[in-house]
Amino acid sequence: MAASTPVIITRPGERGDVLATAIEARGHPVARLAAMRLEALPETPEQRAAWLDFDHFRRVVVVSPFAAECLAEALDRFWPQLPLGIDYYAVGTATAEALHRRLGVRVHVPPTAAGEDTSEALLTLGSLRTLDDEKVLLVAGEGGRPLLAETLAGRGARVTRLALYRRRLLPPTPALAERLAAGDFRALVVSSGEILEYLARWCTGAALNQPLIVSSARLATLAGKLGFRAPVVARGATPTALATAVADACDPQEADVDQDDLEKG
Repeated sequence: MAASTPVIITRPGERGDVLATAIEARGHPVARLAAMRLEALPETPEQRAAWLDFDHFRRVVVVSPFAAECLAEALDRFWPQLPLGIDYYAVGTATAEALHRRLGVRVHVPPTAAGEDTSEALLTLGSLRTLDDEKVLLVAGEGGRPLLAETLAGRGARVTRLALYRRRLLPPTPALAERLAAGDFRALVVSSGEILEYLARWCTGAALNQPLIVSSARLATLAGKLGFRAPVVARGATPTALATAVADACDPQEADVDQDDLEKG
């Protein structure tokens, strides 16, 4: 396959920009496939009540960088100074960075584990194991997995789940749809199960045989069910982890040499 054949990435917005830069730094051109747009939802009475009573929550769990941005926008309007005594949690480092940048708060993040989904990893934190009658705010988008809310409630928390944004799926451009159909790409990088299921309809046998880079074992299992034959699980969803997995999948000989050098060292 030609060296100019791109790696297709599906991560939207600024995070996609960072991922593209990380992959390009490894020597691979990138094609951006805008498969999803995130849209903030209008404020509801339930949201307004939560913002007014924000100081009643003991813990706040945020599931994505965009959720963190939406939360910060709301709190700026209701709380010029944040109340004390609240612990903040994020499912990944990008979300934690957004919370710290926008709110200046210390954020608990899940322990790093190769190929482990960040929701499951977050739930292993000791401070989330016993939540007897504690009020917990879960900030997310519409839909999504119920794992966090159900597990926290099962541990005794009184959970308020607020959906602050919606995900809108977008079809590939004709040029990218053609690439997917022909398998004309070095690798496809997906860190969302919703996007993976959506794009599978454009992927023919040629595409299903190309490397698919995913951010968790859960997504790899889903990929197998959808017919993808070469899923590669990155060591997390960070740009560095995904770019490393791309390099390992696209340049396996170089990866073997690097590993040999590490073992010799």
